[in-house]
Amino acid sequence: MDWISHALTVLFIVNILLALTVVFLERRNVAATWSWLMVLLFIPILGFLLYVMLGQNLSRRKLYKWNQRMQERMQTVISEQREQLMNGTMTYLNPMVSDYRDLIYLNVSSNDAFLTQDNSVDIFTDGISKFSDLMLKIEAAKSHIHMQYYIVKNDALGKRIIQALTKKAEQGVIVRFLYDDIGSRSLKDSFFRDFLKAGGQKAAFFPSRIPYLNYRVNYRNHRKLVIIDGKIGYMGGFNVGNEYLGMDPRFGFWRDTHLRLTGSVVRALQSRFILDWNLASSTAVEVDQCYFPEREEGGTSQQVPMQIVASGPNEEWPHFVYTFLKMIHMAKKRILLQTPYFIPEESMLNALRIAALSGIDVRIMIPEKADHLFVHWASLYYVGELLRAGVKCYLYDYGFLHAKTIVVDGKVASVGTANFDIRSLRLNFETNALMYHEETAKKLEATFWKDMEGCMELTLEEYEKRSLRIRFLESISKLISPIL
Repeated sequence: MDWISHALTVLFIVNILLALTVVFLERRNVAATWSWLMVLLFIPILGFLLYVMLGQNLSRRKLYKWNQRMQERMQTVISEQREQLMNGTMTYLNPMVSDYRDLIYLNVSSNDAFLTQDNSVDIFTDGISKFSDLMLKIEAAKSHIHMQYYIVKNDALGKRIIQALTKKAEQGVIVRFLYDDIGSRSLKDSFFRDFLKAGGQKAAFFPSRIPYLNYRVNYRNHRKLVIIDGKIGYMGGFNVGNEYLGMDPRFGFWRDTHLRLTGSVVRALQSRFILDWNLASSTAVEVDQCYFPEREEGGTSQQVPMQIVASGPNEEWPHFVYTFLKMIHMAKKRILLQTPYFIPEESMLNALRIAALSGIDVRIMIPEKADHLFVHWASLYYVGELLRAGVKCYLYDYGFLHAKTIVVDGKVASVGTANFDIRSLRLNFETNALMYHEETAKKLEATFWKDMEGCMELTLEEYEKRSLRIRFLESISKLISPIL
């Protein structure tokens, strides 16, 4: 039995070393540190495996690099906008935008998210209309198609899209398809066979180096971007699969929010795709004028001022934490928030409490159905914390709510891929569009009010009636929420 004693000793030493690493060497928030310490100390063997798979921090080294010419061009734009914002010489096509100078400056200075004002926005809230529109734009593509999704499934929708891309590649259009290796883990090489034969290119983000084992489970590319001819961009919450068309009997109607963008903002989406592609692919995209065509004269009547904010675990600052906090603190009347997963950091939880206690109308909508049980129970725990401060909560029951939307005062809105949870805020690679435009914000507000018709309000009285079993599950989920 000596080998058992030696094995336990080694396991104890390894656990201690991992615990010391978590506490002293890795840059984590306090909640995540305590959560990992609990896992390592109370379930040593499984805890060790979970830490190897989920717990390692991604190096803060610079993952993304532009060539010198592009880097100089980007820095020129960013420096000019920072200076204009600081000295008050920025020209706003809509005077209302100046009210959000601080928020704009925050993302220009820390995220290189330059402001563009000559944009148009179309909003999709169901998969059928979104993918029907996307297919039409794919068929009309002349130069290139850059497509990036977190989840791509080999089902009817997935096959329909890859067949359309294959046809365009056969016509000589440059087609690049980027997918996340974990999110799209069910994809086989056969899915891309005809596409690659036609000249299409594909790449997987952070692929597994060992079959069926990917130690970067936590650090996934959650973005959903499509750029066509450098002139049309899509971004939002929809992935590629039949369920996003409402065809999954478990979830039914899939309620999401996706945007179609035109204008100079497409340059920001294109830049983000190229950076991700060059990180994932051995065949780098060289920056060329065809990917950044000149804006056509005439422009758009909407003129929506926008910033594309991107964040990832390699960044120095948690950009979405700061962006959402700033939006909450700037609210004067109301905050409407939709998210499938609600696991906020303590600073964000307090900001929402303060807003509600200050008389601001704060409303949060989450799905009534759960696709991840522990995350759902943790979400209910945090919602319960806010109900006591006067926040209103709605459980969407018409189908599954997957939208990631925040609208403040009917003037500024954020739509994209980032959920209101630790995974999106700290771990995943995400992209959101910040829109400083009353008409667009009002449309998103109107969608929120319409969604309320398919909701049940969760009152504090109802919440207090939950069973002891649910209370226990919420408490356990809350303890491990920083690592969910």
